[in-house]
Amino acid sequence: MASLPGVSKIVGIDLGTTNSLVAMVDSGLPFVIADAEGRRLTPSVVHFPDHDAPPVVGHAANRVRVLKPAETVYSIKRFMGRRGAEIPREEMLVTYPVKGEGVGPVSVAIHGRSYSPEEISAEILKKLKLDAERALGEPVTRAVITVPAYFNDAQRNATKKAGELAGLTVERIVNEPTAAALAYGLGRLAEHSKIAVYDLGGGTFDFSILELNGGVFQVLSTNGNTRLGGDDLDKRLVDFILEKIKAGAGPQQPDLPTLSRIREAAEQTKIRLSTEPAAEISLPFLAGDYHFHHTLRREELEDLTREILLRTRPHCLRSLADAKLESKDLDQVILVGGQTRMPLVRRMVAEIFGCADFDEARGDVRLGADYHRASGPLLNTSQNPDEAVALGAAIQAEILSGGFKDVLLLDVTPLSLGIETFGGLMNVIIPRNSTIPIKAGEMFTTAVDQQPEMLIHVLQGERERAADNWSLGRFTLDFPPAPRGQPRVGVQFEIDANGILHVLARDTKTGRQKIVEMKSAVDVSDAAVQKMVEESVEHAFDDLKVRQWVEARLRAVETLQAARKGLTDCAAELDADYKTKVEAAMSALESALASEDPATKMGDPVRLKAANAALDEATRPLAGLLMDKAMEAMLRQRGLIS
Repeated sequence: MASLPGVSKIVGIDLGTTNSLVAMVDSGLPFVIADAEGRRLTPSVVHFPDHDAPPVVGHAANRVRVLKPAETVYSIKRFMGRRGAEIPREEMLVTYPVKGEGVGPVSVAIHGRSYSPEEISAEILKKLKLDAERALGEPVTRAVITVPAYFNDAQRNATKKAGELAGLTVERIVNEPTAAALAYGLGRLAEHSKIAVYDLGGGTFDFSILELNGGVFQVLSTNGNTRLGGDDLDKRLVDFILEKIKAGAGPQQPDLPTLSRIREAAEQTKIRLSTEPAAEISLPFLAGDYHFHHTLRREELEDLTREILLRTRPHCLRSLADAKLESKDLDQVILVGGQTRMPLVRRMVAEIFGCADFDEARGDVRLGADYHRASGPLLNTSQNPDEAVALGAAIQAEILSGGFKDVLLLDVTPLSLGIETFGGLMNVIIPRNSTIPIKAGEMFTTAVDQQPEMLIHVLQGERERAADNWSLGRFTLDFPPAPRGQPRVGVQFEIDANGILHVLARDTKTGRQKIVEMKSAVDVSDAAVQKMVEESVEHAFDDLKVRQWVEARLRAVETLQAARKGLTDCAAELDADYKTKVEAAMSALESALASEDPATKMGDPVRLKAANAALDEATRPLAGLLMDKAMEAMLRQRGLIS
């Protein structure tokens, strides 16, 4: 939507404890604005070099956090709008100097100057403002900023003040759960749907129950803890590492730079263990010639942090009681915040609300290892948990600008609509039975280095494999070649009141776009729809195996490439027996890949996953060696070792 002359666009901002994001809506498509390097997450970290130099914000500040911890501020959101007496002493045990006593405000003293949390947060907001202005090519002076639902008035006012210090008119302060609900889509929820939003971020947790009434989300109850989040898990893991270091004749009283390195290693290990069964903690040259190495299993991390995560349970139960609801009354539980990627968090939430274990849902049937019908709310993990709140803030900003007006609901889509993705699978953009008119979109990227174009193959149907669905049309969008994963192409589907599908594809970097009108997405015979749905149910488990095989195959190819490169880069440091072990694991994985039937394009996903896991296990020492070499090279470059 074009902005009016002289009127600034309104952006949506998620001012987070760990990371912050800025987003906007363009042509009905909400998207997160990337910085000049293409990164969409901005670490909420501010480094103060000295009196005269301007503060350094984001990734650059995060890089010097290990070297100059006393001059680098992180997790400042935890102190917003709070008085000294409200903050336990252990919360003030950060690597930078925090002061606050009695009813006095909290402050951070660096280079002889005292900074308020609002001033430090304003520096983060200034960085996001500049990124948005660079992307839009025009000044940005208006914003919607999100806060935890459990923030009190003082904390909300502090957030608004930070926005004003950054040169922004704060049009609205929006609760993060409401923003997340908007991002998951008003058009995708039935009227009177009751949803719960479980939001566990870096420093705050809140839980809200909302009901959709007349196109408006009404908050039925909210609960939470503004001092509970991923930072607490990091601290627990730091304490564990410190105990191991002391027991292993390491430094008994680590200095601030050492503590900062340990904290960074703990955070990265925690993140890796969300997707890997084990992770190597490697801290070379921690003190003189002392090196620390430890392999941490996911189960150990879960044992360390389970008690912290269980603290979210009473808040969930109190919120249910306040709303006078039971778990079975909820339609969905939406997971928001980067910490919800942790498998233990997902299992705990599923147990609290009685969510059935499943891999996907079709109609009212959930498909998983065993056939069963839905017995609890849907555990919704369809959105990127880091970006959902920012996208919702952008949607709220668009509503304030006059976009996303209420529309007349005339019909529904009889079958799902989507596009073909790498590997020959269908990615659904508009699900079956969505009410029209409707707009929905997603961001896609490339899977091959230096790919000069993207094929947009539009599909309709309920099957996993693209070839088993109906093709509505295809077109290509050109863009400058770049390494895989860097290009960002927004694909938006819009079905008008007449059931005509319009597909828009836009390269976010160049602004190049194509809009193609397809045939009617609604005018399909009842017999054809019934046949497609019946085939979907008949082949449901086969289709699920197809998706599992394709996804496992793509991961296997990446793992093999990384292993080959690692063997080449570390050839001189590896003994012959270890090389033989890794090569044997690679051979087994290649053999599993080669078992694919050319006719069905299918193999044994269980065998492939097992071979992939075996190669992961075999290359763990190789990964540690590569990490050591990278760390040593960095330390030499900085002159810390000779």
